[in-house]
Amino acid sequence: MLPAVSRRPLRIAQVTPYPWEDENFVNTHVRRVSEELAGRGHAVLVVAPSSSPALVRAGRRAVRDGPPAEPGEVTVLAVGEALPPLPGRSRAALPIDVARTVSGLFEGPAALDLCHVHEPFAPSVASTALRHSRALNVGTFHAPAERVVATQVARRVVELVFGRLDLRTASFAATRALMARFFPADYRVVTPGADAIASIRDTGAPLRIAFVEEEERAAWRLVLRALRRLDPALDWEAVVVSARDPTPAAPLQASLRERVRYAPREETDAVLARADAVIAASDGTAPAPGVLLRALAVGAIPVAARLPVYEEVVRDGEAGLLFEPRDVETLAAQLARLAADPALAGRLRAAPRPRPWSAVAGELEGLYHELADRRHDGRGDPALRERLSGRRLIDVDLHMHTDHSHDCATPVEVLLATARDQGLGAIAVTDHNEISGALDAAAKADAYEVKVIVAEEVKTASQGEVIGLFLSERIPRGLTLAETVAEIRRQGGLVYVPHPFDRMHAVPDYEHLLGIVGDVDAIEVYNPRVAIGSFNEEAARFAAKYRIPAGAGSDAHVPQGLGSVRIRMRDFDGPDEFLESLREADIVTKPSSLLYVQALKFLQTKATPAAARERRRERRVRRATRKA
Repeated sequence: MLPAVSRRPLRIAQVTPYPWEDENFVNTHVRRVSEELAGRGHAVLVVAPSSSPALVRAGRRAVRDGPPAEPGEVTVLAVGEALPPLPGRSRAALPIDVARTVSGLFEGPAALDLCHVHEPFAPSVASTALRHSRALNVGTFHAPAERVVATQVARRVVELVFGRLDLRTASFAATRALMARFFPADYRVVTPGADAIASIRDTGAPLRIAFVEEEERAAWRLVLRALRRLDPALDWEAVVVSARDPTPAAPLQASLRERVRYAPREETDAVLARADAVIAASDGTAPAPGVLLRALAVGAIPVAARLPVYEEVVRDGEAGLLFEPRDVETLAAQLARLAADPALAGRLRAAPRPRPWSAVAGELEGLYHELADRRHDGRGDPALRERLSGRRLIDVDLHMHTDHSHDCATPVEVLLATARDQGLGAIAVTDHNEISGALDAAAKADAYEVKVIVAEEVKTASQGEVIGLFLSERIPRGLTLAETVAEIRRQGGLVYVPHPFDRMHAVPDYEHLLGIVGDVDAIEVYNPRVAIGSFNEEAARFAAKYRIPAGAGSDAHVPQGLGSVRIRMRDFDGPDEFLESLREADIVTKPSSLLYVQALKFLQTKATPAAARERRRERRVRRATRKA
């Protein structure tokens, strides 16, 4: 286990996909948690799209000059207008200026510890931040039912985006179950809070019913139909919170005009403070659990559609009344029960209140520190560093194969001779699931004046490949990733993860890699055989944010590929000196053709008959031996 780091203030980005002007559940969550975290001494950047040109200009200046947040402060960085991915309000792609500003924030000089993205479904500011973040990434999923369904067409792309998350949280157990069903992973439930509002309802007054149409626009017609069905003899009145007058879409009957009035969204708290009952009538496409939480915080009674998230908030009817989605008759009947039965209303009103936002921020702060504690110390051993300071610089290639691998035809002698001719001072021989080639190379290394690290690239049962450096015994393939790492450790070796995010190789998935991150000694951040450069970039980001030393190797399966990337580092003796030297090393690349070396590999291993391969091997060994 890694030692816990000191509980210093963290620099945290809270990223919402919704325009900051929108008063919705996610933005409220981001705002209140950010305020509470700042009150605990952290520096918080709220990153959000905005339709305000002034805010956008200020945000771009902040990105250019460096993020302005200081410990104890919340700073809003507006990154340009972008429509959120809601039904009927989506775009095919994020505007290029928004994407450029977000990438500049996370790829610039910002020293962020954490990037907390909310509803990171693409395309959005949140998903773009996740793509470019070089910090530890936390993702929170609130109530994204319609987004989960919509993303199934581009499921593979979404999985790649989510694959950059170091920790996943869900606001509700129902959300966790939904996400785990479609995107299996471990989700921690962090229930949201609500600000306590002092009730100002009048005793003996009519039953006051509130509906926040701004949060549930699609449900207004259903609510109106339910109000029409209430017995005229019942004593009730209703207030609809809306930024617009919804009557053109659903006109009121004459009998309701005296009982229903409208209030602007600025009066939402005042309306809820006077309400006896609050309706949440979503059909499931866009639930608004924040309305119910705010209702419970003031002591109003939720009357909610039987959606999993709503049922969870009202504790399956213990704190409110439920009806089936779109069931007008039952909704009207539940409202009538409250109007006619004061005892029922009193019992429901006595339900426990939601927890305060300070408790939510405290739980998140604990998770943030738990995640930050997984980072390596990164400082190394000063005594070892001093010992290495006077050593000569050598070039090292940490990944290559001999004909002891099933997919390589390079004899050990040819490999050693080529390494010497390429000016390499040390190499790691990493045959697939075999150590005999590395042991042979180590025995012959002095004749070629090349230092050999005995290593093996081990194929795990189903979790990709991992390299053990400085081994003495062969590790069998087919063990779990954790078992393979334990065996490397037993031999006193170092755990080196090759091409960790190259989806065209056998690689550990992100979840499994996180499970062993404390035992990883080094990560291969550059491999010239990786066909897509962004895979190498992703490995470099992962190594940097967890402070893991970065390595590189040619992954050569033919002599011509050897040394196409090299690590320039101080000469070393043994694993401890090697790892300390690697912390201060430079990675040097040179142009190479992947197509060329792959073609050579095919010719040497597949296209040439076995007898001809053996004759050619003997000639190459003789030449290499003569040169030695």
